[in-house]
Amino acid sequence: MTATTAHLPCPVAPLVPHARGMCLLTRLLEADAEGAIAEGETRPDDLFAEAAGLPAWVGIEWIAQSVAAWAGYHAQRRGESPSPGLLLGSRRYHAAQPHWPFGRRIHVAISIDFVADNGVTQVNGELRWADGSASLASGSLTLYRPAGLDLPGQPPAT
Repeated sequence: MTATTAHLPCPVAPLVPHARGMCLLTRLLEADAEGAIAEGETRPDDLFAEAAGLPAWVGIEWIAQSVAAWAGYHAQRRGESPSPGLLLGSRRYHAAQPHWPFGRRIHVAISIDFVADNGVTQVNGELRWADGSASLASGSLTLYRPAGLDLPGQPPAT
């Protein structure tokens, strides 16, 4: 990772430490201290695609990856590499329909409730069609970013 700050909007992949198709979002559209807006597209080649479309439960991972993109963006601004995190759980996740049709762009808006000193983060997220026409899903996530957890292929944290 270079010390250059990405200009928004920017691709999500360099900000999220995922490999082999697990980076499910495409772009980070906005980011500030309180949250972010990311974008994904429902695709038939998605790892979790089903015949009926993309299952709405995937929205939980989209919210989590939006948080990872937010954290990766801020790490990049500090000249650091993105660090891995863990999804601990979700609360009150509700989707308006069981599947989302393919070929549609979805915006994921997250707001950061808190980031504790021990790495625990609480967020709220909402998924909407990119045109803003309908709320697709919303919920709260608890995540954890452990200090000193090394990524494969990167030098150990000091």
